[in-house]
Amino acid sequence: MEIFFSKDIDGNVVRLGAEESAHCVRVLRHRAGDDIYVIDGEGTLMRCRLIGDSPKGAEAEIEERTPDWGGHPYELTLAVCPTKNNDRYAWFAEKAAEVGVDEIVPVIGDHSERKVFKTERLERILLSAAKQSLKGKVPEVREPLGVKEFIKSCKDSDALKLIAHCMEGERISVKEALERFDGSSYIILIGPEGDFSLEEVALAVDCGFLPVHLGESRLRTETAAVTAAEAVYFKYL
Repeated sequence: MEIFFSKDIDGNVVRLGAEESAHCVRVLRHRAGDDIYVIDGEGTLMRCRLIGDSPKGAEAEIEERTPDWGGHPYELTLAVCPTKNNDRYAWFAEKAAEVGVDEIVPVIGDHSERKVFKTERLERILLSAAKQSLKGKVPEVREPLGVKEFIKSCKDSDALKLIAHCMEGERISVKEALERFDGSSYIILIGPEGDFSLEEVALAVDCGFLPVHLGESRLRTETAAVTAAEAVYFKYL
């Protein structure tokens, strides 16, 4: 099942962008009259009939809409510090999207080695991952912000807020934290290679974050983030 993407929707007509049109017409050789499937990135799958097969701007008539296609019964925000190697962060984002995540927030911590992060590449990866894993919704990538700024912005949230760190002190497993919670909205904060600072953890706790661990193994940032996403995913299987 080949999936295309477009936000250019006017009534029952959807227009594909230049890249999607070229893939549809030149690569896959679709022609007017063919059925194609398009997602809007907000959760809806549209079964369409191609009515214009220009490789620079294909058009299709929507015949059926399926809302919440490939959706999940929870809301998950992953706030993850950028890794030194951009490819590792891209890998995490791709796998989290395949499992099920709604929002990814690159956060810059006191111990972060990478202080600058551009989101354009990540947005393309998340779109590809959503189409590959048969999901109608493409996860949102927020602009980077500081860990402390992000923590403060979550203070009044009713979501289950978790901060995974490797320091000594009272922590429970992420599995236990998820089992205790009877809601369906989650915010999970994952630190950089050098972990969070004491000040960041203290602020998080003051703002309602629960300190958790992800097991006995010492995980890389990107592995910890994927593990956290999977923990939420498996709660609902």
